[in-house]
Amino acid sequence: MPDSQIPAVLLLEDGTVCHGKAFGAIGTTAGEICFNTGMTGYQEVFTDPSYYGQILIMNTVHIGNYGVKDEDVESDSVKIRGLIGRNLEDQYSRKLAKGSLQDYLKANNIVSIEGVDTRALVAHIRTKGAMNCIISSEITDVEQLKKKLAEVPNMNGLELASQVSTKTGL
Repeated sequence: MPDSQIPAVLLLEDGTVCHGKAFGAIGTTAGEICFNTGMTGYQEVFTDPSYYGQILIMNTVHIGNYGVKDEDVESDSVKIRGLIGRNLEDQYSRKLAKGSLQDYLKANNIVSIEGVDTRALVAHIRTKGAMNCIISSEITDVEQLKKKLAEVPNMNGLELASQVSTKTGL
């Protein structure tokens, strides 16, 4: 079955469930949900240390349509733990791109879900506040996902600076 046909599930800590299709790596990932409303610069956002360990909603309708390239990063690795999008594109049009978003997310083991109404989801997060979530393209049973999500630590108070700080000075 092609990745674009594999079902994926997003479960929020408050019980909200969204169904979509797998994109990027196949698997299960969890973390605090957050969002970004930028229309460009998605690769920079994915590698921004301030998003370390978070599941990111990209609120713009199409993400990935200009591909990825090595120079479009903010750090030496992808910092997000997962990605949520409405239309995550595996086809790109920029001649300078080195590859597709699909291949980039797979290479960096980032589990993602597409086909989600990201505008409604962002409105929900803005109303309900920060919470953990889980995305899976290998487990579709919501009760099983609830058990896994209950094991995810709350980010409030976690010491993350040592995880994202550089090891050497400038």
